[in-house]
Amino acid sequence: MSVQGQNYFSGKRILILGAGYLGRAVVEASLSSGASVTALTRNPETCTELSLLGARTLRADLATDEWHEPAGLADYVLVCVGSGGGGPEMYRRNYVEGLASVRRWLARFPCETLVYTSSTSVYPQGGGQLVDEDFPVATGEDAPGLLVQAEQRIQGFITGLGRSYILRLAGIYGPGRHGFLDRLRVAGELLPGDAAGHLNLIHRDDIVSAILACWSAPRSVPGQIFNLADEGRATRGEIARWLAQRLCLPAPVFSGEAAPGRRRLTPDRIVSADRIRGHLGWRPEYRSFREGYEALLGSGELG
Repeated sequence: MSVQGQNYFSGKRILILGAGYLGRAVVEASLSSGASVTALTRNPETCTELSLLGARTLRADLATDEWHEPAGLADYVLVCVGSGGGGPEMYRRNYVEGLASVRRWLARFPCETLVYTSSTSVYPQGGGQLVDEDFPVATGEDAPGLLVQAEQRIQGFITGLGRSYILRLAGIYGPGRHGFLDRLRVAGELLPGDAAGHLNLIHRDDIVSAILACWSAPRSVPGQIFNLADEGRATRGEIARWLAQRLCLPAPVFSGEAAPGRRRLTPDRIVSADRIRGHLGWRPEYRSFREGYEALLGSGELG
């Protein structure tokens, strides 16, 4: 993983609220850049692992205020909590109530720049439509609507003192996370979804570089919402056929049904990430699924 702004982050105080798959990668990148890192997680094993890497760890629930005083001041903050695998109640707890707690902390301990990772699932559009940050987003009390409520909690959080960027992430893949490919390798298993529907993806390491780009952006670049997706704009069928050919597997077959755990098919849309490229000059290292999956295959991780 390439780390931008090595000199820029030396000696800076970085707070990572949520140290799961993505948060851990940002912890590692921040430490390697010379920053002083504090990471919050509820997982005791993660606390131990991150402590061994050199991070200061806080074991707490983001939605509470118990972590506020121990966290103290930070220059840069990342909020990248997960749903915890639960339903709407967990979404509300971890996202809406969690972001309300972050606002209370910021009232006491202002920071320079905060980044919050949301999801492109907030867009309800389908029909292969190209969507950008100006398109209408979901409402209601289901998962996408709750994510929007969480975004609203953090927008303009400390006007005049700091700035916040919201990164709406496409489907994440990378080292240790390649479920689409894993399902493809199970003999006789139907792939979920529609082969003609688009699958918007973003590599984990490209998310990390985008977060660093937000933190180190010139002060003239105000906080705002950015979509984060690669430039592939590929369909599920296109990705699956390429992977099958690359791995010498049978031609993939799609079920036309939602993935396990989902109540409906993901709408067919193409997510544009032109805004972050225009404002920050950020470009993904893995421009499409081909570069990203080729790196995973070349690493030997997938056997």
